[in-house]
Amino acid sequence: MAPRPLRTAEDLAEAGLVPPDAVPALRDVSRRYSVALTPHVAALAAREPAVARQYVPDAAELKTAPHELDDPTADAPFSPVKGVVHRYPDRALLKPLLACPVYCRFCFRREAVGPDGGLLSEAELDAALEWFATKPEIREVILTGGDPLMLSPRRLGAMLARLAALPHVETLRIHTRVPVADPARISPALLAALMLEKPLYLCVHANHASEFTPDSFPTLRALHGTGAVLLGQSVLLRGVNDSEEALEALFRAMLRHRVKPYYLHQLDPAPGTARFHVPEEEGLALLRALRGRVTGLAWPSYVREAPAGGGKYPLGMKGFDKAADAGRTPPHGWAHSSVGRAADS
Repeated sequence: MAPRPLRTAEDLAEAGLVPPDAVPALRDVSRRYSVALTPHVAALAAREPAVARQYVPDAAELKTAPHELDDPTADAPFSPVKGVVHRYPDRALLKPLLACPVYCRFCFRREAVGPDGGLLSEAELDAALEWFATKPEIREVILTGGDPLMLSPRRLGAMLARLAALPHVETLRIHTRVPVADPARISPALLAALMLEKPLYLCVHANHASEFTPDSFPTLRALHGTGAVLLGQSVLLRGVNDSEEALEALFRAMLRHRVKPYYLHQLDPAPGTARFHVPEEEGLALLRALRGRVTGLAWPSYVREAPAGGGKYPLGMKGFDKAADAGRTPPHGWAHSSVGRAADS
């Protein structure tokens, strides 16, 4: 019998990832926030503390700091129909499901994601796709969630084909953890579903170099073979990648696997995530220390979300920080969409 995902505090204790006396407190955590580690991630977490920290729950998650928000990216005010988030005038998110192969302890959607899936019904998905069809200003569709690669190849392929058939949609993007969290899930049928005539960008979420394992290498190479452009996105996390050495190793690992570092995110203030927080000034200092040590190919944009759904903006760029913190539109690039201030997605 194939190993099953770890989903309970008892599973984690049995795997040796938490001490037995932590089980009662972690049961309380799992009642509020979903827990899941694939067998692949569980094996990696057992030997790499920086991976375990990302996925193994902690009692501190039930403590909400004053600055933390239930919806730190403010998706709800920018959702014209269920499953769609529209901020920037030329692009919008499609969230076809809210299930993931693993549940990150720092996730900004941690109140929403879970094993029940949040899967859009056929009618809801049709309404969402019809919304895209009636919006000629939308040039890019970003599939996120949840993890879109958790969908069946048939369902994902049909969704991508319908979006790619829209004349005004020029690019498609998928945000995923699957290639590093559950690489065996990338089947020939799933690879076939990703082969499109229009450009497809696959953003792979990884936060530590050790997540790029021998199993993930052929998977990422196969994804590259579909014609998709592979980009990397990471979150700056205390105890995971908050050192020059860890960031350099992460970015170099991405490049070795043909993944271009794209975003380094400042942690979003979701409830119970304070233990992962790294001050922005420290993040900027880390990146400054890497300047000249790593190739420009390894250089991501360091970004954070502005308040109240104002969207992502690059940290350390003159003119952006003060404007965003004051709730104003930063210069050069942000505009107002039909449902509110634009945000990078």
